[in-house]
Amino acid sequence: MKLLLAASLLLASLASAAQFTVERTAAGGAIVKVDGQEFAEYIVDQANKPYLAPVFGPTGKQMTRNYPMKTIEGEQHDHPHHRGICFGSEGINGIESWAERLTFGDTSKTPERVSKLGSEKHREFKTLEAKPDSAVLVSIIDYLDPAGKKYLEEERTMIFRAGEGTRSIEMKQILLATEGTAKFEDKKDAGLSIRVPTEMAVEIEKNKKGSGHIINSEGLTDAAAWGKRAKWCDYYGIVGGEHVGVAMLNHPSSFRFPTPWHVRTYGLFTANPFGTKSLDKDAPDGAYELKKGEYTLLRHLFLFHKGDEKEGKVAEAYAAFSKE
Repeated sequence: MKLLLAASLLLASLASAAQFTVERTAAGGAIVKVDGQEFAEYIVDQANKPYLAPVFGPTGKQMTRNYPMKTIEGEQHDHPHHRGICFGSEGINGIESWAERLTFGDTSKTPERVSKLGSEKHREFKTLEAKPDSAVLVSIIDYLDPAGKKYLEEERTMIFRAGEGTRSIEMKQILLATEGTAKFEDKKDAGLSIRVPTEMAVEIEKNKKGSGHIINSEGLTDAAAWGKRAKWCDYYGIVGGEHVGVAMLNHPSSFRFPTPWHVRTYGLFTANPFGTKSLDKDAPDGAYELKKGEYTLLRHLFLFHKGDEKEGKVAEAYAAFSKE
C-alpha cells in the first residue's frame, strides 16, 4: 500500500501548475511551450517521417542532437535519419521508413535500398490542445509505399507534462492495418527513438569518450545494455555544463513488454520490440502479421530529468507509470 501511494504521488508530481500552450506552425506541425518557453516542436514536412525536435529538458538544455536539422561544429554528423524523437522501421511489407534519402548520400550506390524507401505522412491532428497541466497532440499518420500508396495507419498520441525538476512526453502509438495485411519484419533498425546530444554520448567516436552513461532496469550499463530486454532504460551525462538525462519507460501494456533496447554508446536510444533475433541470435524470429483491422499498441514515456537515474528517480517514476 505504501509503495502504491508513493508511486501515485510521484506520478502526480510529473504534472504541475506549469502553463502550456500549443501553437500551429505554418508548415502544418505544432510547437509546445511551457511557461512561455519552448518544450518541443512537432515537424511534419522536413523528412520522410514526422519527428519532435528540438526537445528541451527541465533545466532548459536541449536534449536532442541538432543534426541534420542544423549543422553545428563539434556535433556528430552520422546517421542523418536519427532526427530528434522519431519512429520508423526498416521493414513493414518490405518498405522502409527508418532511413531516408539523406542517409545514403549518392543514392546510385544503393539503388535497391533506396527503391524501398517509403514515408510516414502526417495527415491531420485529431487533437491539438493545451490543458491546465499538460499539452496533448494526436497525429494521424499514413504509412505510404514508394509509389505513395497507403499500407498502414498510425494514431500517435503525445502528452507533454512538466513537474518539479522533470519534463515528460508520453507516447501512445496505435499501428492499425487499415488497407490489408501488414507484415512486420524482424529488424534491428526499428522502433521509437531519441538521438541524444553529442556530448552526452558514452563514446563520441572510437577512442573518444563522451560524458554519458547508459543503465537499464536490470542494472546493465553502457554497451552491455544493447539488445537486452528491460522495463526502462536511462541515458544521462553532461549537457552544457549540467548533469541531465532522459529515460524511456516501457509500459506493461506495450507490445512485447519488456522491450529490447537498441541503445548505442554513440547516442542512438531506441525501444525496439520488433527486433528479436536481429538483436539476439538465440531468440526466435520476431516477424509477425497484422490482418486487416488488427492493431499493435506501443506505449512509452520519455522522462527528462536532472542527474543520473537515481537523482532522476527513474525506478520510482516507472513504478508509477506502470500502474496507469
